Formats: sequence, C-alpha cells, structure tokens
Amino acid sequence: MAADTTQADRMKWFHDARFGMFIHWGVYSIPARGEWVMHVEQIPKEEYAPLAQQFNPHRYDPNQWVALAKEAGMKYMVLTTRHHDGFSLFDSHVSDFTSVKTAAKRDLVAEYVKACRKAGMKIGFYYSLLDWRWQAYWDGPEKDPAAWQKFIDYVHAQVRELCTQYGKIDVLWYDGGWPHNGEAWQSVKLNAMVRELQPQIIINNRSGPQEDIDTPEQHVTASEAGRAWESCMTLNDNWGYSAGDRNWKSTRQLIMNLARAASGGGNYLLNVGPKSDGTIPAPSVTRLREMGAWMKKNGEAIYGCDRAPFGGGMVGLTTAKGNKVYLHVFRWAGEEICLPGVKVPVKSAKLLVGGRKVKVASKGERLFLRGLPKTAPDPYDSVIVMQL
Repeated sequence: MAADTTQADRMKWFHDARFGMFIHWGVYSIPARGEWVMHVEQIPKEEYAPLAQQFNPHRYDPNQWVALAKEAGMKYMVLTTRHHDGFSLFDSHVSDFTSVKTAAKRDLVAEYVKACRKAGMKIGFYYSLLDWRWQAYWDGPEKDPAAWQKFIDYVHAQVRELCTQYGKIDVLWYDGGWPHNGEAWQSVKLNAMVRELQPQIIINNRSGPQEDIDTPEQHVTASEAGRAWESCMTLNDNWGYSAGDRNWKSTRQLIMNLARAASGGGNYLLNVGPKSDGTIPAPSVTRLREMGAWMKKNGEAIYGCDRAPFGGGMVGLTTAKGNKVYLHVFRWAGEEICLPGVKVPVKSAKLLVGGRKVKVASKGERLFLRGLPKTAPDPYDSVIVMQL
C-alpha cells in the first residue's frame, strides 16, 4: 500500500500536466536529414564522429526553449541527453563523444536544466540505451558476454551521471532497448539505482520492465488496465531536424491530438527538432504559439482532466474533471448537438469561453444541447462545459 501511495504521489503532477515538450537534438542536426541519418545512410562511426567538431550551437539559449514551451501551455520538457548515435549533450566521464569534449565545449544538458528550474518547468531526460558505435550492441550478450558487460557498464555509468550531476530530475525517458530484453540491459538493477538516486522520478516503460508510464509513439492510444500513459508525437515526420521535411501537422490536428490524449487520461508529448545552431524551426514555433493561445482560453478542459462518463457522439470528444464534463466540438453541427449514452443528469451547460448559457434537455439517454451559435466559436476546438 505504501508503494502505491508513493507512486500516486509521484505521478500527481504528471496527470495534472497533460502536455509536454519533447526535444530531439544532437550532431545529426548538422546533416539535417533526421536523427536516424547515421544508421539509415550507413555512415561509419569514423566518418560520423567529425560532426562533433562542427557542432557548436552559438544560438542555443534554453531559456528561449522553456519560454516557448510555457507559451504553448506545456508543463514539462524531455531532452535527448544522448540519442542512438552515442553523442552525449552532457559531461560524461565514460565517453569522449560529448558536447563538453568537442567543439561546443559546453554541458548543454546543464544549461537546459538551469533554464527549466529557473522557470519552474518539470525536467525530463531522454536516454537511449543502445549506441550504434558499440559493436557489442550489435553482437548482443550471447556472442561476447564480456564485451556486452563492458557496454552495460558504460550505459549504467551514464545513467548514474544523469541522476547525480543535475539535481532533482522529474522524468527519465528510456529508448532504444530493442532487440534486447530487460534482463540483458540489467534494467531491474539499473532502475533500482535510479530510484535510489532520484526517489521522486517517473520512469517510462522502454527499459524492459513496466515502470510508471507507457509511451505510445506517433499515435494516441490509451493504455489498458489503468496504467498511466503519454503519446509522443512529431510536428512533422521527423524527430530530429530535417531541412527537407515540410509535412507539418496543422494546429487543428495538434489540438485534437492533445484533447484526445486528455480524454483517455493520458498526456501529449509533442516534439521539436532544433537546428544545429540551437534554434527551433519557425513552423514549430508558429504552431506551438497557436496552441498556446488556445490553451490560454481552454486549458481548464485539458489540465488535470481524465475520462468522462460519456463520449462526444458525432461532433467530438469529452474530458472530465470533478463534476464537470467538457465537450470538445471539432465538427460544429449548428444550433443543436445531440450526445448519446448520457446516463447521468446534466444540470447546466455553457460555452467555456465567454460563458454563454446553453439549453439542456434529455430524452432517455440522449442529451440535447440547444441554443448554440450557428457557427463554431473557435476555429480549432470549441468547448462546452457541462455541470453534472
């Protein structure tokens, strides 16, 4: 029981937040073809390594990143401290392939942490278990157990560094466990160390064992059995900066994804891929600011919300908090909306923005909302709040 209480206590801010920023950034931003460029284009590590001597992000100001996240309505951030290419944005004593020991001569993670802490932003670290530069990763523990153990020692040492060098960290976001299992990564031992060093930390489910949160990728799908979850998604097609990727999602799509996550009791971790100079691409900034303008007026229908006792019928979806249900209308139907399957009494309803009253009538399990504006009050998501 004590363990459950502790987890519930650790998770409270996460459930309230509902919206966070993911950041994929590293030397792969120089070729600007996405974070998997080393692997997909089969670039040898000897050819890839010199990128670190070009990576000197003179326009990197994490205070601007944090300010943008806050403007978007985000409550936490998760930065790639090391991606699959093995380049660490932090001061690691077990690797020379770091931002501190190459051209930048800076601990970029330390600067990010300082900016988050200054602004009251919850701090998350992404860490890739795999490292394409290590042959032991490709061979696995079966082929050469001694080499694999050396690789594991390196991984565990870096996680220890992240948990000891930067003060309190709120989220540890593993990735890259495939094709090896949790036993191979010695993840029980690893996470026991993490929890000893960071007792309040939230750990995702990608190190092998099920931890605090499930992390569906590029789709919004609620977890079963009541487990906490967070959908991580991109603004375009790539996680890392890709100069040629112009397939940007619309602000409307992004707000719908956020509402869909909250309606299933989950979070939305939306990614940006900064350029090699440390700036966030303009299309990302525009969309995040537009989301922030919507959140400023409608955040009540997202923050701290969970599943509602009835759905949004043909017009949208619902979120709930306390005795209020928020109807997110994506497809405005005119002056009347009908919601099916409403088995609880609804006392009153109004538009969330502006407070215009809405007439409520019931017929069996069908709820009618009448006297609505002929056209949608909001171009993205018009919210009606109902008092149960």
